[in-house]
Amino acid sequence: QVQLVESGGGLVQPGGSLRLSCEVSGRFARFYAMGWYRQAPGKQRELVAEITNGGSTNYADSVKGRFTISRDNAKNTVYLQINSLKPEDTAVYYCNLYAPPNDYWGQGTQVTVSS
Repeated sequence: QVQLVESGGGLVQPGGSLRLSCEVSGRFARFYAMGWYRQAPGKQRELVAEITNGGSTNYADSVKGRFTISRDNAKNTVYLQINSLKPEDTAVYYCNLYAPPNDYWGQGTQVTVSS
């Protein structure tokens, strides 16, 4: 059973920073791309950032320059460093592992940006 467990969310003021973590059970995650998605109230889930097993990254235009995705395969963990937070970044952030044909999701961690 593959499990993804996110942590690191919280309430932060505009301009602040957070570091989200996603720990994956099992060693096979290192062979696959992983991503962070978010879903704001009343909106569809959207891709925020993704990282390949080789370390190549891709970001949504709305977060480029502010978010950084990274992975530590030895710890089976993917990170999302979020800087210069804006109120529009408020959402539940989900970690994803796509290992065809299976698609695995974490339970999500809430990020709220408010003064």
